[in-house]
Amino acid sequence: MGFHSGELAAQRQAGVQAEAARLARMVGPAELRGGTAAFLADARFAALTARDGAGRLWTSPLLAAPGFLQASGPNTLRIGTTLPAADPLHSLPVGQAAGLVVIDFTTRRRVRINGALTASDEAGMTLDVDQAYGNCPQYIHQRHITVGEKPPQPDRTLQYDGNRLRGEDIRLIESADTFFLGTTHPEAGNDASHRGGPAGFVRVTDERLWWPDYPGNNMFNSFGNLAVDPTAALLFVDFRTGDTLQLSGTATVDWAAPAEDDDQTGRRGLFTPRQVVATAIPDLTNPARAGQHE
Repeated sequence: MGFHSGELAAQRQAGVQAEAARLARMVGPAELRGGTAAFLADARFAALTARDGAGRLWTSPLLAAPGFLQASGPNTLRIGTTLPAADPLHSLPVGQAAGLVVIDFTTRRRVRINGALTASDEAGMTLDVDQAYGNCPQYIHQRHITVGEKPPQPDRTLQYDGNRLRGEDIRLIESADTFFLGTTHPEAGNDASHRGGPAGFVRVTDERLWWPDYPGNNMFNSFGNLAVDPTAALLFVDFRTGDTLQLSGTATVDWAAPAEDDDQTGRRGLFTPRQVVATAIPDLTNPARAGQHE
């Protein structure tokens, strides 16, 4: 499978073609076996990127007790929970590509999964897996999430649905140390990824979000998608309060960011929101932060 043209272009722009080439096998076809299957079965949190019925791209949180993610076959993932009515991906259309990033915040391990959504019912969803690969623990902040056994997916109450950021939305964004980025590619499909940094690393200027791009694995999956299609989605979760912010819009990459961006790469991501949905998770219990690792 390898890298697509956008990823290769981003790697050239960053000057990391050789480093990325050594990782090309990671993005090839993979099977959900052994340690990966066990990791998924123990997961409590994932972020899902897909399109709603109107074609808008969103990234949504999935929270449930361990066991809600099951490898029912080497290339089949059963997601044993549904998205609540307040989520923009509630009743999401099947037959589309979907991206998933699964994170264990306690161990700081993550796995990215891409595939096709083949079924969705009252009990959950089924994903035919094309890719599954791990990412390094860099920039994952260690925290503990406790999710009750019932309901499988904690309900969420809708707080706001509009096309502009409110003051409380900006405060949530600018205090965050973590967010999730959804991107898309016309052939490779939808993708979900994790971004982390010190609290406040995401800024809002004139209703546009931007963040420094820290050194990573050099594959440039997300930025490669943006090189081809600017459609993007952001998800912020305040793990202390349960407040959730989902943004659908467009993103670009500034490859010559000012030095004062406090990054180490000279590039930044920029996002313009078109749709804003704010919800609250009432029973995201004991989300106390256990520590922080950079």
